[in-house]
Amino acid sequence: MNIQNLIRPSILKLKPYASARDEFKDFEKSMTFLDANENPFETGLNRYPDPQQSALKWRLSTIKKCNPNQLLLGNGSDEVLDLIFRTFCEPGKDNVILLPPTYGMYEVLANLNNIETIKIPLQTDFQPNVSDILKTSNSNSKILFLCSPNNPTANSFKAESMEILLQKFKGIVVIDEAYIDFSEQESWSSRLAEFPNLIVIQTLSKAYGLAGIRLGMGMASPEIINVLNRIKPPYNINQLTQNTALNKLENLELVTNQIKLIKDERIRVLSAIQNINFVKKRYPSDANFILVQLDDANKRYQQLIENELVVRNRTKEPLCENCLRFTIGTSEENTKLLTVLKSLI
Repeated sequence: MNIQNLIRPSILKLKPYASARDEFKDFEKSMTFLDANENPFETGLNRYPDPQQSALKWRLSTIKKCNPNQLLLGNGSDEVLDLIFRTFCEPGKDNVILLPPTYGMYEVLANLNNIETIKIPLQTDFQPNVSDILKTSNSNSKILFLCSPNNPTANSFKAESMEILLQKFKGIVVIDEAYIDFSEQESWSSRLAEFPNLIVIQTLSKAYGLAGIRLGMGMASPEIINVLNRIKPPYNINQLTQNTALNKLENLELVTNQIKLIKDERIRVLSAIQNINFVKKRYPSDANFILVQLDDANKRYQQLIENELVVRNRTKEPLCENCLRFTIGTSEENTKLLTVLKSLI
């Protein structure tokens, strides 16, 4: 597959902005910097951050087992997704394939970029309808979004289905792995070399407990990453975010232990919740949340609010009628949820 044929012609011709820190990068020497119109008085933050986040990318590449030139960092995953739209989709002409129920920002970003959305609902087992996707897509279908583990259904898509789509879909396949750390499945980032049209999205918001710093990442071929880098804002990852992430990544044992605790609590909540009589169905989960079908989602949601518990009402989503989504919290928070649910009987 020739990726160049998928990129918007205007992006191919675009001359990227070169910041002062792009032009001079030798920080090993003791230099007097008078090139970037910065405030000269030292505050620890008076200088612009590294626009390529070299130290952070190097650290992440060792954890994610990829090369730094296969990484793009964004102000949250949403910025990475928006850059993908801008790179591959011609406004008013191209379309993207969505598989509802799924993460709502794909459609929001499509609308913001004036890109048509073609929706092919998941099957009743929450798996992609591979034949319908391939049959419905056309020459203007530039991106297929696969959220696995999926939000809000919490399940992972079958590897064989995703492999077929990677091989046969004629555009870019974005696999959103925001919840991959809670799954037993291997990340698709390990197969970037096999699929030139693959972009894998991950985040530090979930398993790493850094939702507040807004740091997402895209992993793809160096060819794709190079194009995305050309159009990203020059200093999109601020210095505080870079420093916080680097500090967090020094203590991976804590991250691993917290992931295990969340997975153990997920088992406990799923087991206990089946004994509540107004719970009609509990769906298996590969994420840090569970989807549960109740007798009346709107009623139960309001009752939980009255008991100072905030969950997510997903009843208006396709295939999710009368479903609530519960994030797995601490042991104490989960016990409170279970206790309140049992009291509603």
